[in-house]
Amino acid sequence: MLSLGDIRAAYSGRRVLVTGHTGFKGSWLVLWLSELGASVTGYALAPLTEPAVFDDIGIAERCRHVIGDVRDGDHLSRIIGETNPDVVFHLAAQSLVRASYEQPLETLSTNVMGTAQVLEAVRQHQRACAVVVVTSDKCYENREWVYGYRESDPMGGHDVYSMSKGATELLVNSYRRSFFEPDRLSEHGVALASARAGNVIGGGDWAKDRLVPDVMRALCVGRRAAIRNARSVRPWQHVLEPLSGYLVLGARLSGAAAHDPAPFCTAWNFGPAIENTQPVAQLVDALIEAWGEGGWEDASESESPHEAGMLRLAIEKACTQLGWTPRWGLPETVQHTAAWYRAHHDGLRATALRELTLKQIRDYSAAQFGG
Repeated sequence: MLSLGDIRAAYSGRRVLVTGHTGFKGSWLVLWLSELGASVTGYALAPLTEPAVFDDIGIAERCRHVIGDVRDGDHLSRIIGETNPDVVFHLAAQSLVRASYEQPLETLSTNVMGTAQVLEAVRQHQRACAVVVVTSDKCYENREWVYGYRESDPMGGHDVYSMSKGATELLVNSYRRSFFEPDRLSEHGVALASARAGNVIGGGDWAKDRLVPDVMRALCVGRRAAIRNARSVRPWQHVLEPLSGYLVLGARLSGAAAHDPAPFCTAWNFGPAIENTQPVAQLVDALIEAWGEGGWEDASESESPHEAGMLRLAIEKACTQLGWTPRWGLPETVQHTAAWYRAHHDGLRATALRELTLKQIRDYSAAQFGG
């Protein structure tokens, strides 16, 4: 298990590139990295929502903020050349299942070819660095079983989004085997891994057609939340859970605590404890209770696009080999999420909202790393 000192040593003073830094997870990651002392460059499209956590907590002040599309290989390569990163976290993606039904080609080009452009730029610049490619728990061929999917299970995907994430995993594995073989790490210097996270929630997610943002928007205006797929089961986790996993993985790939990075150049699941894998209805009830008022109604549609009914992740590999384990149960996850949205609803200014976000990061960090 890495200590907080190990994590700080892995990132303090290091050059880190985060793609997708204007998004929900990317914004939280940049804030955490900046607290660890990293010099962060963010590369992404402008925020896609209004409001956006990127603006809400002033992330542009905490990094070198570059607007760009990961599909623009020339621009991306130039920024990677200028940044000369020690660590790359690739989060940029089209991240919504329902949107992939409306924009299948954009989903594929962003998620698959965008990742290829990142990896190719790293290869062309011949920069020794750690690379963590973030995909999704939906990359697996979903068989609707009660067992958690393991990293060795086959890739698949009914919808285009899920398929694009499975294809991205295959792409990463191909680049690793073709150009970045772990056994030849001393020659090429690129330690490449992928990370598959569960359904993340937390303050500042404003995406359309995503459960928690839809619920919080309704609660903020005193309206009953319209819920689809109330019986669907998902591995819920606070956004800081997988982000801590990415940080641990990036540190391991960088040789933290004098460990050989090569064994960590593979795929990793970061999901919650089994008791956090719960039906949609249970999570919504908990959010409403934490908010203090409100209700919901079933808005399922018989003709709505297919979405998986049962999804669980097996995390034994990360627990035993990375020394990572989830720390916040569903009650803590819901309380921290509701508190953030409540503060935003009550008009907390950007500086104060950032301090609240930092406090949640510090509280979680103490639980995860002991400091």
